[in-house]
Amino acid sequence: MATLPAQRHPAPPITARPFFEDKSRAFWTLQAVGWSGYLVLRGASSVSNLSLESIIPVIIEAIVGYCITLLLSTLYGYYRGLHRVSGILATVLTLAGATLLYATLDAFTFSFIRTTEPGITLTRMLGAAYVAFTVLAGWSALYFGINFYLIVEDQIDQMKDLETQASSAQLAMLRYQLNPHFLFNTLNSISTLVLLKQTERANAMLSRLASFLRYTLANEPTAHVTIQQEMETLKLYLEIEKMRFEDRLRPKFDIDPRAERARLPSLLLQPLVENAIKYAVTPQEDGAEIRVAVQLSGERVQIGVSDTGPGLNGVRQSPSLSTGVGIANIRERLVQAYGPDHRFEIRAMPTGGFGVEIEIPYQLEDVNRETA
Repeated sequence: MATLPAQRHPAPPITARPFFEDKSRAFWTLQAVGWSGYLVLRGASSVSNLSLESIIPVIIEAIVGYCITLLLSTLYGYYRGLHRVSGILATVLTLAGATLLYATLDAFTFSFIRTTEPGITLTRMLGAAYVAFTVLAGWSALYFGINFYLIVEDQIDQMKDLETQASSAQLAMLRYQLNPHFLFNTLNSISTLVLLKQTERANAMLSRLASFLRYTLANEPTAHVTIQQEMETLKLYLEIEKMRFEDRLRPKFDIDPRAERARLPSLLLQPLVENAIKYAVTPQEDGAEIRVAVQLSGERVQIGVSDTGPGLNGVRQSPSLSTGVGIANIRERLVQAYGPDHRFEIRAMPTGGFGVEIEIPYQLEDVNRETA
């Protein structure tokens, strides 16, 4: 999405953390709050008068339930490492055993405090078993539900990390495709100058090539750079090419100052300029003009690279670099960087020549570096 200069998202409070980030803390918090709530509800429903005989059984019942569920959490955690069928069977048997234990203790406590003849009868046992099973089954369902939710969240986070890594790797691969092609052409030109014994020009080209490589290699392959940085890189590149074509190569830059801080993938425009040199400057005796224009239109940055060469009806029918990168590389890098939130168009210029138009969101942050 576009990031506007005026938009400022409030930073989250320093103490704000996801509740389940610390799983141990979350468990103990839920355990304390849950059983405290159970004690309040059971106490409110069973107290007919403010007497110890009414409240003590409820307190003991809550304490026993709290302890039994602690044991259940330990056993359930161990069962997750078992085979699925074995784990389910062990869980069911454990729940049944915990229900029987809870019901027995609850029935005995009730009879010991509330009756003159303590003992466990079938009626008391069935009533206590119903309450115990309801409570423990509900607790177990909540326990497994929360753990399933956490597992799904972990898997989603892992998938996002893998997608980010894959996207970064693909961006790096696409970015690294450019340097070998450019180096091949430049070194070939330097070799030609050496063969022609034009050592001063060869030295100058080597010096400018070193400056260009230092500049470009300083950026991470997946990083975004500002429009201003991209223009400086293009000018370094054109200085090298100017050694080959001299006055036949006539670059022109028309950059909106408001768009200079906007970011785009590094070396995105260099293949377009290289294409223009290959198909517009090289085949024409008087060369051609190459124009790079950048305009800010609302929340969008519009970039155009055009030339005054023969255009689509001339020698260039399918614009691409000789190594198979170029147009396809740029399309893929735009998709990786912006998804569907971009526009890439190839068109013939009204005055002749060939042009490429790119429209991207106005962004001030290096999104790829933040997510990497």
